[in-house]
Amino acid sequence: MMGQQTGGEARLFYAFNLDEYVPEHHILRRIDRALDLSKLRHHLADFYSHTGRPSVDPKKVSLTDPLARWTAATGPAFYAYSTNYLADMACGIIVDVEATHAHRISEVESTKVMVDRVEEQFGLKPERLIGDSVYGTAPMLSWLVDDKGIEPHIPVWDKSVRTDGTFSRSDFQWDEAEDEYRCPGGKALRSRQRHRGYKPGTVTRANTIIYRASELDCRSCALKQHCCPNEPRRKIARSVHEAARDVARRIAKTPEYQRSYYQRRKVEMLFAHLKCILKVDRLRLRGLTGAKDEFLLAATAQNLRKLAKLMAQPPPIDRIGAPA
Repeated sequence: MMGQQTGGEARLFYAFNLDEYVPEHHILRRIDRALDLSKLRHHLADFYSHTGRPSVDPKKVSLTDPLARWTAATGPAFYAYSTNYLADMACGIIVDVEATHAHRISEVESTKVMVDRVEEQFGLKPERLIGDSVYGTAPMLSWLVDDKGIEPHIPVWDKSVRTDGTFSRSDFQWDEAEDEYRCPGGKALRSRQRHRGYKPGTVTRANTIIYRASELDCRSCALKQHCCPNEPRRKIARSVHEAARDVARRIAKTPEYQRSYYQRRKVEMLFAHLKCILKVDRLRLRGLTGAKDEFLLAATAQNLRKLAKLMAQPPPIDRIGAPA
């Protein structure tokens, strides 16, 4: 027999109407009006579990993600992953996102992955790429200029400036036709192998070519104390990607570069919004794959908020023509 019901079972159930708890002007309602997600559950049906997640012995759960990277880039060290955005500067829309280990080299390389992926999937290719000096390495600039034909609006990573009062590399004039530098005294600095076609051993492990002045010229030079006071002759290391670096230096002197510098704040605001508004300062999933999933969902949420705001805005009045 099932026994007699006492009426207490009703407390196990309650009525809940979501519409009563979402304010009329909430951003979720604007997103709902702008986006049709009726087919999303069917599209993701294969990813739902029919048995639930298996339980894990608490003794086997590590308190830290073993694949995360120990980093101190923003203060006290901690384990973390990095999220990298490829964003449109006109509207601040996130075009692509890539999760990497918290390491500068991985973050820079993720840019290549995103640029190639967006071009392959959507046929979009940026005319210029805006970034900080971390992306201003010689190989990265060469990839942008020579391989992709993209203008690098990026500060050049350059450590050739001297602070001891002697001449820096910028004080030497480069002669492309003669493949040589000219010092402030008018003397030539040449490499072992001139006029292209570098021999093995000419290019160093750092992908540079060493240009040296004549020891005789330096010995009798009146500017030696301002050039190489502690060395018999002056030498300059020139990157094999120096031509691309020169392109970035020329762009840095243009008004367009200054506008790009201020537009970079749009990307910085996306990361600030990610942490301060969406509160994505800690990940729930483990491993790089889990980080990719969470960062992709977070970027999607940011784009949906942006979409709702853009669609709710009326057209600018100053762009609407009126009869005279």
